[in-house]
Amino acid sequence: MKYSISEENVVFNDHYKIVKAKVTYDTFEKKQITTKRLAFERGDSVAILLLEKETQSFLLTKQFRYPSCKNNDGWLLEIPAGSIEESESPEDCIIREVMEELGYRIEKPKRIANFYTSPGASTERVFLFFAEVSQKNKTGKGGGNDNENEDIQTVKVPITEIASKISELKDAKTILALQWYLLTSNS
Repeated sequence: MKYSISEENVVFNDHYKIVKAKVTYDTFEKKQITTKRLAFERGDSVAILLLEKETQSFLLTKQFRYPSCKNNDGWLLEIPAGSIEESESPEDCIIREVMEELGYRIEKPKRIANFYTSPGASTERVFLFFAEVSQKNKTGKGGGNDNENEDIQTVKVPITEIASKISELKDAKTILALQWYLLTSNS
């Protein structure tokens, strides 16, 4: 099956970008569809599930999210995450983000998945990692990047509470990461 993209134009360009294009693609009945589509170009991002060994707790973040406050969920509990900068590898990005958000130094994070956040609307891919840290790895202040007006709180959630906590969470990447942990820790 084939597709082609034509008439691709940027229709909005601010902190994020929206592109409109004419797309032609093969159907399962061996025909073709030509239509116009929009893509939210946010860029790729990283996220990580961090386990602090001494406390047997996951290190999550709590921060204000403007888009989710539209549904009365202003402060979300999430795994650390961030946007990949130009010419930055996903591994380097997650190391930087963990230091900015939590103040922990990590080495050799294990990549566990790559996925699209909303493939019908967004080009964003998330590179999901896992790492274990020790309390001695807490070498920075964390709390977020002041230049980006971030205000991030670290929240420790014991492994024993994860199964019951998942149903309270609103962030998909966090739910996915914790489910991954529960599935792989039982095998």
